[in-house]
Amino acid sequence: MLSKILAPIVAWMTSVMGAMGPFGVMLLMAIESACIPIPSEVIMPFAGYLAFQDKLTLFGFGAGSPVTQIAIAAVFGALGCNLGSVPPFEIGARGGHVAVARYGKYIFLNQGHLDMAHRFFERHGGAAVFIGRLLPMVRTFIALPAGIAEMDRRKFHIYTFAGSLPWCLGLAILGYKLGEHWHTLGAYFHRFDLVIGIVLLAGVIWFLVSHWRQRNRS
Repeated sequence: MLSKILAPIVAWMTSVMGAMGPFGVMLLMAIESACIPIPSEVIMPFAGYLAFQDKLTLFGFGAGSPVTQIAIAAVFGALGCNLGSVPPFEIGARGGHVAVARYGKYIFLNQGHLDMAHRFFERHGGAAVFIGRLLPMVRTFIALPAGIAEMDRRKFHIYTFAGSLPWCLGLAILGYKLGEHWHTLGAYFHRFDLVIGIVLLAGVIWFLVSHWRQRNRS
């Protein structure tokens, strides 16, 4: 079922990268980082496959050098992550407090929770963003809470690039090594997406239930 749903999306993504090269990689990774969960586990391995085919050059640069083409894929992928993170980060930074003030009570959020998130990102924001960029699913949405917590923008983008680069590089290398079988990685990594999604959902449910009980007791 999942493969049937993803098939047209994968076909579109591969056509974009095939036509635009590194800039297609950057565009698609930007979309993924803008809280639109298209699978980077397909984007970057296919970029590696294009390097395998010697088709991921930058205006001719890197032709005949798979190492250079894989590096191009990783750098453009990481730059796309930075580019796509701008809208959700700014939405969180500019509208997060207003949204919580107006609607937070319906999901048991208040200013105290925002203050807690702010302190967390002040102390551990760099590590949280760096590690979050290395985790399936989490990497797609980490920019929004970082923006709500008003994390320093320069620091956020530095750690976003630093965390995204090894992720993009590793997937591109795997795609290159797998050659024509690059697509098998997508299904494999989506198992991790499912597990992490279940864990996150369970955490949200626990948070809501515990705060609902606490509210009824008070």
